[in-house]
Amino acid sequence: MSNKAIKITGWVLTGVLALLFIMSAFMKISMGATGLEKAAELGIAPGVFRVIGIVELAAITLFVIPRTGVVGALLLIAYMGGTIAVHVLEGQPLGMVVVIESLIWIAAALRFPELARRLFSGNQEAVQFHKAV
Repeated sequence: MSNKAIKITGWVLTGVLALLFIMSAFMKISMGATGLEKAAELGIAPGVFRVIGIVELAAITLFVIPRTGVVGALLLIAYMGGTIAVHVLEGQPLGMVVVIESLIWIAAALRFPELARRLFSGNQEAVQFHKAV
């Protein structure tokens, strides 16, 4: 795959994820009475649910901006880890959240090659550090 195709694929995945997370965040922020009842069933206060939506918006904004994209990717990955935990605790299906988590990892690896090198290189720097100590 050419370098241009890799960049385009990374940005297309980023766009899809941005649309998904923006929609999800606005649903949390502007949720109606039935949504607040569902949040209460999960033990989440309405104010907290709105804060989660704001955090979601902040993380996706950081992810889309190239200069802060790595931080945004890590925040989204952590956020989705929490989502997976809630799905496991509530006995909900995991398929979609695992797919979204995987798409975040793929988009981050395609957009930020230095991140992919650090994560998937066999951690040579850590080995060298331990030898020096």
